Amino acid sequence: MICPKCKKDDSQNREMCPCCGVPIKPIPIPSRGRIRFGNYDWYVLDEQDDRMLIITEKVIEKLPYHSKECEITWETCDMRGYLNGEFFNTFNKTDQNRIIEVINKNPDNPWYGTRGGNDTFDRIFLLSIDEVLKYFGDSGQIKTRYMYPNCDWCKDEFLPWIDDRYNINRRAVDDNGVVWHWRLRSPGGNTGSVSNIMGFCGDGFDQGGIAIGNADKLIDGHFMQDGCGYLSYSDENHDMMGIRPVLWLRNL
Repeated sequence: MICPKCKKDDSQNREMCPCCGVPIKPIPIPSRGRIRFGNYDWYVLDEQDDRMLIITEKVIEKLPYHSKECEITWETCDMRGYLNGEFFNTFNKTDQNRIIEVINKNPDNPWYGTRGGNDTFDRIFLLSIDEVLKYFGDSGQIKTRYMYPNCDWCKDEFLPWIDDRYNINRRAVDDNGVVWHWRLRSPGGNTGSVSNIMGFCGDGFDQGGIAIGNADKLIDGHFMQDGCGYLSYSDENHDMMGIRPVLWLRNL
């Protein structure tokens, strides 16, 4: 299959180009459709009476979760401050009045028990692991984990991420059309990392998987990822995780 961007032929006919990370098989639009709000296109994830839950269609920015590597939760991270401050203020007053402040639960990591922190009042936020499963598809791997024994790069019995048939639903592209990583607000395998949806890594697999065990170091002697869960960025912008803001929008 020929990639629409780099024009290289992939004899394995994969869903996305292993060379440049562009989707070859289209990313599905959620059943509730797409709307325009502010300066962005958004997918509608949920509708309840006078409101709808929306998420940006694309990865709109690549930003650190926090300004330094440290123990952190969603409640006190820089990302939450940015979304509810600077990003919120990019909307005009009319649009701001349609954004509903909600109380978010922040559950602990379901596999590693990392503390999720206190409930928070948010106007704009990132999805949690539970919400990703609810709105993009749940294969049951959250409870029945995928075993991956006898691996030379992973000492654990189980893989630290979900890789299932819903990967394609969770993919999102950046402004260059490349499937990119996007952050969640749920903690990773330790208190210095956060979970994310995996994007293009140049290896041709798992794009769209949920990296639940994201961590930047060994935990109790076990491998929990390779640094993709860093709170901040390492050296170049292309190493930075992306964001897809989420909000509850009051219907007109």
